Amino acid sequence: MEKKVFKNITIFGTGMMGSGIALIFAVKGCFKVTIFSRRGMASGVLETIESSLNTLVEKGIHTKEEVKTALSNVTVVDNMEIAAKDADFIIECIPEDMELKQNLFKDLDQLCRPDTIFATNTSVMSITEIAEKTKNKARVIGTHFWNPPYLIPLVEVIKAEETSEEVVEQTMDLMNIIGKHPIKVNKDVPGFVANRLQHALWREAISIVERGIADAKTVDEALKFGPGLRLPILAPMENADMVGLDLTLSIHSYILKYLEDSHEPSPLLKEKVAKGELGFKTGKGFQEWTPEEATASKKQLAEYLVKVLYNK
Repeated sequence: MEKKVFKNITIFGTGMMGSGIALIFAVKGCFKVTIFSRRGMASGVLETIESSLNTLVEKGIHTKEEVKTALSNVTVVDNMEIAAKDADFIIECIPEDMELKQNLFKDLDQLCRPDTIFATNTSVMSITEIAEKTKNKARVIGTHFWNPPYLIPLVEVIKAEETSEEVVEQTMDLMNIIGKHPIKVNKDVPGFVANRLQHALWREAISIVERGIADAKTVDEALKFGPGLRLPILAPMENADMVGLDLTLSIHSYILKYLEDSHEPSPLLKEKVAKGELGFKTGKGFQEWTPEEATASKKQLAEYLVKVLYNK
């Protein structure tokens, strides 16, 4: 298969993910990045990108000159036809609303060249369903970036029912070019791979708190100072092979019946939301947070990622 050359990248969506993904392509220097934004919102998205880039400059990851070049590679437009006209690869990062996503791709299907690839950054929705109103369904694929997208390496590349193998391989190639670690998800299932793993863990964590086995802070400490430390090197499948599948079977034969397997959200979680205890944004969730503590937590995460990924 002949490798496709991507030059023009178009992003739909100006939030954290849209601006973060635009930054990734812009800083590479070999892409022209167009962001579609509703009228009057252009300055906001450019400021977000510049702010994120300046943070990376402070950490010594990029230079001020690279920031200047990256920003010159980004254009914000409020005309969909202009945004779509020359696009080689489109990534939608609009709100998680199925009809909105379907209609966007339906409209773009009529505006773009037949070989333009349509990628959705949805974190959980069916790619096949998103492509439902698109005539050329072979061009639709999932590219789930993780937040913050300019730091987290993982991108889940999800094949929908009618996505062509050529589009899958071209998308994998593009993700490698921009320095990401793409993984191929062979089946279009809710949550793909990483979110299924993450929320299985969250379900058990919330259950432990709900049942009074340990409080929220203790649950987090159990992971932070225990198995969480080895996950970047020793993840579940390799760990099972290391300890032996016979031991894994023995442990599972005993413990699985005691683990949370509810198909509904936790009553404790529902109660918290009903009371307006939403976490950082309200000062209380499973734990209490001052504005300073919430800010410090986010800063600590960014600093940790920079240190691990860039040794800065």
